[in-house]
Amino acid sequence: MSATSGEALVEVRDLKMHFPIRSGFLIQRQVGAVRAVDGIDFDILRGETLGLVGESGCGKSTTARLITRLLTPTAGTISWEGRDIAGLSRKELKPLRREMQMIFQDPYSSLNPRKTVGSIIGEPFIIHDVESDERKRKVRVQELMEQVGLNPEHYNRLPHQFSGGQRQRIGVARAIALKPKLIVADEPVSALDVSIQAQILNLLKELQKDLGLTIIFIAHDLSVVRHTCDRVAVMYLGKIVELANSDELYHHPRHPYTGALLSAVPVPDPRLARNRNRQVLGGDVPSPSNPPSGCRFHTRCPKFVEGTCDVQDPPLEPKEGGNVAACFFPLSDEEIARRVPTAAA
Repeated sequence: MSATSGEALVEVRDLKMHFPIRSGFLIQRQVGAVRAVDGIDFDILRGETLGLVGESGCGKSTTARLITRLLTPTAGTISWEGRDIAGLSRKELKPLRREMQMIFQDPYSSLNPRKTVGSIIGEPFIIHDVESDERKRKVRVQELMEQVGLNPEHYNRLPHQFSGGQRQRIGVARAIALKPKLIVADEPVSALDVSIQAQILNLLKELQKDLGLTIIFIAHDLSVVRHTCDRVAVMYLGKIVELANSDELYHHPRHPYTGALLSAVPVPDPRLARNRNRQVLGGDVPSPSNPPSGCRFHTRCPKFVEGTCDVQDPPLEPKEGGNVAACFFPLSDEEIARRVPTAAA
């Protein structure tokens, strides 16, 4: 876990990203919208690692791209150190690009195969006119390579000459080149072998401590998130349904969806596996272009109450234990003990 100052680096309020659906051949008109992100509120504290988890298509990566302004939001505000950056132009955003960087999921497609490793890592210096002297730039790039565990002598090698784990280290070196304040790690270890994943996660922890980084960590592996993140936000169909301290979320989840995700985590202890009541969600995730009324999880929720859950949209508010969750009927301690293996330990 990282040490946080308690001060918000980023504040997100009522953030929305609706991708238009158009129809027509010669004259296209909008007939609907995919509500990838549909009104979310949260803060990212300086120095912390905030995890974003949820099923595929729930809006995790879109949220990260909105925060880094790779996408322009449909509505809402993104306050970066007190300044709203949601509506800034490309020219106005350029100075901020130095302070927020991304590590992408696929270390194979995120690197230009025609460029040497040295030019890939050194490109941010050229774009932002930080180091114009080629010899000095080479020295800085080789220092970065050594910092992330790569051999500086491999400066002139091409990406295909490196393994998957080494390629991801190249991506990490490129991301930290300009000493950013915020790193968005979009499932940075999901494409790697299990034996390599721990090395990359440990590297990120070390860099966070040394450079004072704030990290948004997107993942679908809940065990990775638990040991990496200070706080965790659980997303479902474009909404945040629960936000809590990592330990509290894993031991006492309050939203039924969070409980279902945790009940699916394999348990190495046979005794705990026998005693827990595994919850299997029925049905499919509804379409983000036509989400259900009321609570978006009510079509799959085991605690659904007709007339309430399908009519009213529950607010994200504090629940017992300190978690904030969007649920009218949160899980009780008894339900948590039956479903969640860590709570029964």
